[in-house]
Amino acid sequence: MARAKRIAVIVAAFALLLAGYVVVKAPSPVDAATILSAWDAADRDGLVARGEYLAIAANCGSCHTVDGGAFMAGGLAFETPFGTIYSTNITPDPATGIGTWSAADFVGSMRNGVRPNGEHLYPVFPYPNFTRLTDEDILSLYAYLQSLDAAEQPAPANELSFPYNLRVLLAAWKALFFKPGAHADKPSQSGEWNRGAYLVEALAHCGACHSPRNALGAERAQQAMSGGDYMDRVPGGAYRRWSAPNLTSSERGLGLWPHGELVAYLQQGRNAMLDSFGPMNEVIVNSTSRLRQADVEAMATYLKALPARDEAPGDTVPAYVMGRGRTIYNLHCGTCHLPTGLGDPEMAPRLDSGSLVVQLDDPASMINVILYGPALAEMPPRWRDPMEEFQYLLDDDEVAAVASFVRNSWGNRAGLVTPDQVAAQR
Repeated sequence: MARAKRIAVIVAAFALLLAGYVVVKAPSPVDAATILSAWDAADRDGLVARGEYLAIAANCGSCHTVDGGAFMAGGLAFETPFGTIYSTNITPDPATGIGTWSAADFVGSMRNGVRPNGEHLYPVFPYPNFTRLTDEDILSLYAYLQSLDAAEQPAPANELSFPYNLRVLLAAWKALFFKPGAHADKPSQSGEWNRGAYLVEALAHCGACHSPRNALGAERAQQAMSGGDYMDRVPGGAYRRWSAPNLTSSERGLGLWPHGELVAYLQQGRNAMLDSFGPMNEVIVNSTSRLRQADVEAMATYLKALPARDEAPGDTVPAYVMGRGRTIYNLHCGTCHLPTGLGDPEMAPRLDSGSLVVQLDDPASMINVILYGPALAEMPPRWRDPMEEFQYLLDDDEVAAVASFVRNSWGNRAGLVTPDQVAAQR
């Protein structure tokens, strides 16, 4: 029903465009002469080294590299409510990559989300964030990508149904939701805060996963960083919906973590509360763990300063569900996580009020962990025995009960999980 409503809204918006009721604004032009002048005068070797670091901060490799494929040669599938979109080849191959792109062409793609031929790029490529990069940083990324080994590897064709396969209609989306332009520091804030804002909002594009989206797939600005959802793989390879935690200072978000614990998590994938798992692994392993200490500190400073955007109180859990959930927890979970939910440094992370995933209004990620196991990052230290999957051991009612128990014990207050929510993730 929700999907049908979403489709109806999108079709209606596109109909307005086709009827002439939406005025489409032209993208901000790229000053090609200025870009080319800067490119010609640049220290190319310096740009390449700078660009490599920026590509790590932006986690380009995770999205543009598939298992068994060439580095940055694209082909990774992104499952969206509108169909499947594949990442493109951004090596300097002239036939299947960006080998024929000029510096101005590349700036146009990052700043305005357009190809050299004028076609609109789908915002699965996060140009709504990358538009905020400075020209120098965009040129540095271009220099780095042009220095890579060319790989002839065409991306699979996108699998989008009508009308989502019509790129021209993205002009309406941009007119409604896209504001191009480079990041501007706030003089009232510290240099560290401004650096963190640039990294979080532009390069690392954290909001792409951690912000809720409207029916047209655009981030809800008024709820930025308060938690989002997206499709990604679970252990075994199937795609399931994941929920991303609230990164504001909410008491069910990053308000639970001191600055130092957030830094530790971004650097090591582990802090006193939990370990990284699931889709966040590649962000930490391929990106934040490789950043300079000062940049990770800046990201933490900015994130910890975000005003709280609180989640709605969860539905009250009936006493019989809490009782059943406690029994299942003590039987299957308590040995490692302890009956108190405090966890053990060698056996398992804590489940009390420090876990952002447990606290989320949307239990999708927590359900995935129970059903399929956590798929921990390949970073030391390791737990003695990785958590097993319970998809074949517990039915939907049992998973819902134990999840509800954990989410409402030891200071947690996230609300009821229903069997239907579990079935949707199974």
